[in-house]
Amino acid sequence: QVGQAEVVLVGCGAPNRGMGWYHAVQMLEGRCPSASLDYIIEPWFLGPGSTGPGGPEFAEWADSSTSKYGTKFITSVADLPTPEQPRVALISGRTADNPRLFKECIDAKCSTVILEKPGAPTVAELQLMKDQAEEAGVGVLMGYNKNVCKYVRKTREFAETIPGSHVTFVSNNAYENTPESLGECFERNAEGMLKNMAIHELALLVSFYDVSVENIESVEADKEFSSMQTLPGPSGKEFTDFDKIKFTIKTKTGKEVSVAADRCGGTDSYATVTDTDGEEVFRYWMPDDEDKATVQTLQAKYPTAMPYFFTQDPDYVTVKERVAKHTVTGEEAEGVATIGVAVETLRVAEYLTPLLMEQLK
Repeated sequence: QVGQAEVVLVGCGAPNRGMGWYHAVQMLEGRCPSASLDYIIEPWFLGPGSTGPGGPEFAEWADSSTSKYGTKFITSVADLPTPEQPRVALISGRTADNPRLFKECIDAKCSTVILEKPGAPTVAELQLMKDQAEEAGVGVLMGYNKNVCKYVRKTREFAETIPGSHVTFVSNNAYENTPESLGECFERNAEGMLKNMAIHELALLVSFYDVSVENIESVEADKEFSSMQTLPGPSGKEFTDFDKIKFTIKTKTGKEVSVAADRCGGTDSYATVTDTDGEEVFRYWMPDDEDKATVQTLQAKYPTAMPYFFTQDPDYVTVKERVAKHTVTGEEAEGVATIGVAVETLRVAEYLTPLLMEQLK
């Protein structure tokens, strides 16, 4: 419709499992008014994976989505026609595929690209993508949804009222604390915890706390909290990663902030503010009481979907709506991280990982 961006979802995944699928559901249900989801590109379930696990469920969902909403399902970015409205690509596949898919989206006349965290496997690849986008005049914004989260805003606002206060951002996943569960997690997220689960928190540090590789004065791991393990994944290959990590960064410009991440800590994230005596004076959860009601409604509607879809549901909507509106009207996508922030965030992750691993040996 007039005033809507034409959205192409690149990489969908299985219903109830893939993050791309949940992005699709939010747009198809009309929750992002400026976004019209016109194309879904899913080479696996429309190809070799069509008869495997999740294949039949995907086919059923694709058929119903096409008949209900008119969305077209295709296997390749190259098959897209010329855009009729300003086009947004939301790339939600495997990180390793992003550089190739990104270039294909630029070639497909996308005005804007939304990249899921961390954007690319390495700093060098993400920097190249940034350069390609600038050359083509394509805007690139990041799915760093915590940048637009209520709990982050509330915590930052409260901390500003307490002189000398200290903020800690806490991120939790709900993996079982077993070698099998964590081994599978380590292998599937082989880029490591700081480039994966805790990358959202690093993006907050880059966005709001002046953190950059050049501006880090010191980083100190909390050895009592933190844990690093070497575990075999399903393939039998061994992976070394943090199952939980907590650290404090001090910057050369005088800022100090902490991050804690726990693969087995539950489903909720939160942030705390402590005063100059180290006493906690504020804590805000995601989801808060208001959002918990939404979570319960969504759980009832999609009982087999991944739990974290629902706790972050409003923020996923906000990012997509702001980017789609920006693409159509030129209005700034307030609070949404740019690819420049993403490059620095990935640089910080690559810089911190060996330092923290060394401290925990």
